[in-house]
Amino acid sequence: MESKPRSTAWQSALTMLQEAKPPFIPPDAHAMTVVIEYPPGDPGTPPHRHSGPAFGLVLEGEMLLEIEGEPERVVHAGEAFWEPGGDVIHYQDGNNRDDVRVRFTVTMLCEPGKPMLTLVDEEELAQRRSRRAPRPS
Repeated sequence: MESKPRSTAWQSALTMLQEAKPPFIPPDAHAMTVVIEYPPGDPGTPPHRHSGPAFGLVLEGEMLLEIEGEPERVVHAGEAFWEPGGDVIHYQDGNNRDDVRVRFTVTMLCEPGKPMLTLVDEEELAQRRSRRAPRPS
């Protein structure tokens, strides 16, 4: 039997979407990958934080992303994003469009024994107001 020649497609198959150096990885972290889907116009999860860094990719639609200390931005289908986790507040992850859903994946490095997502209360948001980037007018 003749052997097929090996493909060289793998040499050009990789496209870098993002590269990040997380500030920390929790000891004994475990990884979790989830798919999140919001209907048109949905504001997403209330302000929250993750116990470790999170990396994501928008599969469909547009996500409005806002991480503490950074201005809000729109992440389009095919674009990647990340957040450092830990003490940093994740303000927004909602659907930026009111006519189509947004669907994205997130891979989180979670700290054992801690929830992967913790909501931030209004009192803490008020205390940390100065850390939030200026809001668009």
